[in-house]
Amino acid sequence: MKRRVTPGRVGIGVVVVVASWYGMMATHELGHVAGAVVTGGIVQRVEFPLVGFSRTVVEPSPRPMVEVWMGPIVGAVLPMVMMIVCGQRGVMRAIVRFFAGFCLIANGAYLGVGVFLRAGDAGDLVMLGAASWMLVVVGALAMSAGLWMWHRATANDTERAGV
Repeated sequence: MKRRVTPGRVGIGVVVVVASWYGMMATHELGHVAGAVVTGGIVQRVEFPLVGFSRTVVEPSPRPMVEVWMGPIVGAVLPMVMMIVCGQRGVMRAIVRFFAGFCLIANGAYLGVGVFLRAGDAGDLVMLGAASWMLVVVGALAMSAGLWMWHRATANDTERAGV
């Protein structure tokens, strides 16, 4: 059974992608906040602009390497935990699976590509002494896991539809 592309479906798709972007930034920044709290840092502010990239300002940050790593780690792992908690069926499962894959891809790309641009968390991690190769490997693994998750979702949907 082939599904038609309708304006309603496109609208829902756009809403899911936009919500995934903001949700990804929220889980990522939650990781930085958790890293700061655990290491005794003080969160000065979390910037969450309507357009652009979010940012957490921690000052002082006694263990900046931990605090910075926690952003992409929590940003990738928390959505996967949400996926496990949401159960096995239904539209919500599909949306949360999409979101988890999205977060893995976004956080992986942020690390894997950011290392070459010396931008964002990847630039901070390299400046703090993290090995560039490690960021590339972690980024590639996260992106691969996200793409695999999306592929499995598509394969499962096709299987259920009998195609």
